[in-house]
Amino acid sequence: MDAIARTAKQVGAVIRRYRRQRALTQDALGQKVHARQATISKLEAGETATQLRVLMDTLAALDLELVIQPRSKASMTEIEDIF
Repeated sequence: MDAIARTAKQVGAVIRRYRRQRALTQDALGQKVHARQATISKLEAGETATQLRVLMDTLAALDLELVIQPRSKASMTEIEDIF
């Protein structure tokens, strides 16, 4: 399933959704990426202080990838309805 995310909060929601689908706790995911549970919690909450390395390691641990492309014409409301 593809997901569109334009904000840190939306990225966090996508990560949370995939983590839960894989039946992982924040602590278990943190262990996979060598990060504390609190760091995963902040990432899922969309806190902007997350390091890019943590984001990329988390995506890899969940078997996800980051795709950069031009913005779609979908409105913020349509995108937020996904979440």
